Amino acid sequence: MSDSALETAIAQVEKVARGQAPAPVVRSFFDEATFTATHVVHDPATRQAAVIDSVLDYEAASGRTSHATAQKVVDYVRAEGLEVQWQLETHAHADHLSAAPWLQAQLGGNLAIGAEIVRVQSVFGKIFNAGTEFARDGSQFDRLFHDGDRFAVGGIEATVLHVPGHTPADMAFVIGDAAFIGDTLFMPDYGTARADFPGGEARQLFRSIRRLMALPDATRVFLCHDYKAPGRDHFAWETTIGAERQGNIHVHDGVSEDDFVAMRTARDATLSLPNLIMPSVQVNMRGGRMPEPESNGTRYIKIPIDTL
Repeated sequence: MSDSALETAIAQVEKVARGQAPAPVVRSFFDEATFTATHVVHDPATRQAAVIDSVLDYEAASGRTSHATAQKVVDYVRAEGLEVQWQLETHAHADHLSAAPWLQAQLGGNLAIGAEIVRVQSVFGKIFNAGTEFARDGSQFDRLFHDGDRFAVGGIEATVLHVPGHTPADMAFVIGDAAFIGDTLFMPDYGTARADFPGGEARQLFRSIRRLMALPDATRVFLCHDYKAPGRDHFAWETTIGAERQGNIHVHDGVSEDDFVAMRTARDATLSLPNLIMPSVQVNMRGGRMPEPESNGTRYIKIPIDTL
């Protein structure tokens, strides 16, 4: 069965390898509090850029937000003389709050996510009883990407791949020879993302990962999270498709779909929910915006009891 989106992404990576297209420059910022890597990718010729998976600092005990982590991105963009075209979200994160609206106000750029965000909004809109005033049509974002969509960062070609499994809306952005894959694969020594959130599915995750692994071995891979695998004393968030295919402890070449599903299902059953799932999902399903203030002018995060 033909996969034209994947074929386009492969051809795009190969053009960079042959020297027929420029390689993007990537600078990553790691937030240890949420184990999240934010990536700034830019075209060295035009200085145009995209920010991928940004982080808003949030103190759960007090409910206070701040922007120290996102400010590092702003400082870097300004110091390098970059023009931000895109604020990209690989999916609606459950472990950190997005800083995309704040970064838009500072730096500009269109906010984009996968079109299946509407499924996430529908499911979690009900869980959090968000009310009719909460739009479930993705209108909080400037663009909704579908599988195979093309865009550009400056003069560098980019292809969008739908890679569901962790959530229904997960997308990978292949920009030049760099793939930003969200929550699918982690570093080879750590494995893969969980698949037990509402709308997630381990078999679908396996197929999405195998699709990513069809990219050329030299494809640079930038991850959304790292948790330090046992025996590794530093955080890491960049690898290659070849390294993942050969050495990923959960899904290297030779692991069958059924074996992966059995492993992932058993492992997920032992995992606690992310510490920030309640605020993260409520904010991120709104495109990184807080719920509307109530009659007293205060915004609130809901915690459903005995639901998740």
